[in-house]
Amino acid sequence: MYRPIPADAVAAMPPSSAEAVKQLAKEIVHRHGDRQLDTPELLTDLEVLRRSTDPGIASKLVDFRQNGTPAGLMLITGLPVDSPLSPTPGNGQFSGAWTDLAVSTVAQLVLMSHLGDVISYADEKAGRLVQDVCPVPGAESLQENSGSRLLELHTEDGFHPNMPHFVGLMCLRGDHEGTAYTLGCGIGSVLERLDEETVEALRRPEFRIRFASSFTGGESTKYSDAIPILSGPRADPDLCVDFHAMEGDTLGAKKALGVLEGLFQEALIGVVLKPGDLLVIDNRRAVHGRTAFKPRYDGTDRWLRRCFVVNDIRRSRGHRRAGSRVHREI
Repeated sequence: MYRPIPADAVAAMPPSSAEAVKQLAKEIVHRHGDRQLDTPELLTDLEVLRRSTDPGIASKLVDFRQNGTPAGLMLITGLPVDSPLSPTPGNGQFSGAWTDLAVSTVAQLVLMSHLGDVISYADEKAGRLVQDVCPVPGAESLQENSGSRLLELHTEDGFHPNMPHFVGLMCLRGDHEGTAYTLGCGIGSVLERLDEETVEALRRPEFRIRFASSFTGGESTKYSDAIPILSGPRADPDLCVDFHAMEGDTLGAKKALGVLEGLFQEALIGVVLKPGDLLVIDNRRAVHGRTAFKPRYDGTDRWLRRCFVVNDIRRSRGHRRAGSRVHREI
């Protein structure tokens, strides 16, 4: 069985704060309902108005941004969800406007803004700032968010030169059987169990990650430049790994990759997300994945919404249109 997420990495939004977020969503719709979500004025307003959110949760998110946790995860519960809720998208993408899911969209973006600046990628989900994660018929076995079989542990978009620093997964609708565990584990949970030889191998730039099919159009196989899995301070390293799409260039690299995967499997945290849950993943410290589940494709399947955040949006300014948070194709 998977370990539960540590109690100090969980925070519940009080009902009064959830109600305040609903009112904030109405205000944002009133001010910006005729704009696209990727609009500077709208996103700036969210940044300013986030100060009205629950200070206790805001404090925990700021501490998570600055200091992290060994698990590399944080779970916020009790967020408001739109009601009535639309059917789960059958093609993996909600067809309505962002205002049709204003409550959950504003709740997610406001909380994630405590961690940095929202960003998206033109290659992925049409560049939407808030994306839908739900099962798609025919995609069951894909190692992507449209699948429903085991999704292996990975750093999100680890191949990308401007990969996200934090990933937020908000649940609008859980899976029918309640067996879809979102899995995660931080490097801080296994670092002390890595022997020195393995650490040295993981720190050498002898690993390459295969690009996700959405970034290649499914037409060719493309790999990242050779990178290390561990980098930065010895006691608190950064992590970039993908146990499905990463390959080691040497025998030592392949062996070290296998050792690391084994330790992660032994230390996994598992969370069955429920409506109103927001799971935040520190994408530079933790891997995440998901267990298999059985979709029914009847409009009531598991439905998460995902967004990405980076600490410094300026670093990608040469790869985005002026005033846009959408990273151009690579």
